[in-house]
Amino acid sequence: MARVTVEDCIVKVPNRFDLVVLSSHRAREISAGSEVTVDRDNDKNPVVALREIADGTKEPDDLQEAVISSLQKYAEVDEPEEEGMEMLTAESLAEAMAAEMGQEIEIPAAQAPIEDESKQASTVEEATPDGDDEDSAAN
Repeated sequence: MARVTVEDCIVKVPNRFDLVVLSSHRAREISAGSEVTVDRDNDKNPVVALREIADGTKEPDDLQEAVISSLQKYAEVDEPEEEGMEMLTAESLAEAMAAEMGQEIEIPAAQAPIEDESKQASTVEEATPDGDDEDSAAN
């Protein structure tokens, strides 16, 4: 490589290591068939890539973005997970908001879980459709 070309590039890209990464990526693009923005003058692809950077026809920021996108294995997409969405209900959202605000939330009686099984059993016995109590029929 021509020493003059590297010295011209240091003005555009002060870090030599970054310059190597950017110019090598650009040289690979040229090898893959990308259009050359300077006269080739029978130079090899790495020299052409350095000349493009030195002349300013390829911006280092654009090359940096191209390097990053070429190294990414997957595109980041923020989509909600289906499993998490099923668990999200109005009650859980209200409880989470109340917890953040430091308040307690009251669940209406129809939706409140019954904690004591004896209370649940007594409410079932009282609500028999015939009106007959099973214990009195046995006597």
